Amino acid sequence: MDDPRFLVLAASLAILVLASVRNLKAFHNSNLTSTQLDAIPIVGSRGFLASFWDGYKFLANAPDMIQAGYTQYPNGIFRVARFSHWLVVVSHPKFVKEVGGAPEHILSFHEGVEDNLPVKQVIGRPIVENPYHQNTIRTSLTRNLHARFPEVRDEIACAFDEVLQLHDSEWKWLPALHTIMAVVARVSNRLFVGLPLCRNQTYLWNNVQFAIDVIQSGQKIALFPKIMRPLVATFISSKDKSFAVALQTLGPLVAERLAKEDELGPNWPGKPNDLISWLLEDAQGEERTVPALVLRVLSTNFAAIHTSSMAFTQALYDLTTNPEYLLPMREEAEHVIANEGWTKAALNSMVKIDSFLRESQRLNGNGSVAMIRKVVAKDGFRFSDGTVLPNGSFVCAAARAIHYDASNYKNATEFDGFRFARERAEHAATHDLTQDVFKRQMISTAGDFLPFGTGKHACPGRFFAATELKAMLAHVVINYELKAEVEGVRPQDNTFGITIAPNASARVAFRKTNAL
Repeated sequence: MDDPRFLVLAASLAILVLASVRNLKAFHNSNLTSTQLDAIPIVGSRGFLASFWDGYKFLANAPDMIQAGYTQYPNGIFRVARFSHWLVVVSHPKFVKEVGGAPEHILSFHEGVEDNLPVKQVIGRPIVENPYHQNTIRTSLTRNLHARFPEVRDEIACAFDEVLQLHDSEWKWLPALHTIMAVVARVSNRLFVGLPLCRNQTYLWNNVQFAIDVIQSGQKIALFPKIMRPLVATFISSKDKSFAVALQTLGPLVAERLAKEDELGPNWPGKPNDLISWLLEDAQGEERTVPALVLRVLSTNFAAIHTSSMAFTQALYDLTTNPEYLLPMREEAEHVIANEGWTKAALNSMVKIDSFLRESQRLNGNGSVAMIRKVVAKDGFRFSDGTVLPNGSFVCAAARAIHYDASNYKNATEFDGFRFARERAEHAATHDLTQDVFKRQMISTAGDFLPFGTGKHACPGRFFAATELKAMLAHVVINYELKAEVEGVRPQDNTFGITIAPNASARVAFRKTNAL
């Protein structure tokens, strides 16, 4: 996104097309629809040219613009301009809950995602039109985390050792995000496809590159009107190349699994307990083919590598900026492992590690907003205060502003790694073992904690992500010393539109603990 010529081209083309589209829409829209939108206050300017310029500014200043609206309307609803439409933003917890609780046929999660990340163009149309894999992840993958954890733990140890390649007593500077993506790809695929493919460098490299390309090409394609996106994608996206490599590396394994089922039935002896098998349990009709299943595994890799790598990299930056947290987490991890071993259940006892990751997510989430939905109900969507959003409009929650709100969190703008561990301990000390205790865990969602969303479309993979991230952080604090490039200075995040990502060029230094 750093090529100004591309942005000028995109903006010029968008202006020409959108000028016509908006005029047509204005002609066809009813007075009621116009009144419904006009009733919602604007952060920015009115009028076509002014609002279009605000949409352009939103690309660079989305966090500030959302924060301005949140400050001005802390308990209400406001809107900001995007290139092609208004984005309605809710800030009150009750409105967040109402958005999260709306069914897909009223507020569409999938069409909301598609508007900001053109999944059809950068991943594949079947992923949008038949997202059955989300149920597979929510059910089969989550149920099998306990049984598969020993292998996940083994891959974490092997991956860090082989990716970092540290020698005794040396400090080694490594690009944080790139390094963590390499580790996460291996760990995730130990669960997805198993040995030996999860260590095949061609297969792994392709998954990592695909995850990077989906975001980079998706951000560019999303700048264009939807009618132009399929054409633009042919020049920008490398989806087809990634899919071809996936077919070459993963395809034979999937073909072997299909052949085994045809010959021996769905419960054949020695059937691997992995993502391929779980997908086969849910896949129907044309989805039970090698290309279709390969695409599902590839898309699942994108989600796993992208989200977990960003979250863990942010946690690394928080830890190297606040090194006083390392020793307490190391002591906790070593104590728990000595008493319970390296098990998934043992991770539940690592409350400081859980709290540290949750706090990192609170302050350094992956966007200034969350839970983007498109109103697809013919009659629109009505909030409890009477505000109506017409069909075709977009709504979201002011996630970052909510996380930084002092009425939600004490000293909200400050990093407090053990904030949630203390709250859990306080409840335990008073024998208040209500659900409030569990709401402070990393996997818990709420109207004031939105890294995983909340409601009907809360992230289905968050249980795996939390298990993976906690096990990785426990391994790191036990086995390594860390330091930042500039002591006490956290690498600045990269922002583009609603997306916030960890600095991709910053480095972190690692050294083995036994070198001390």
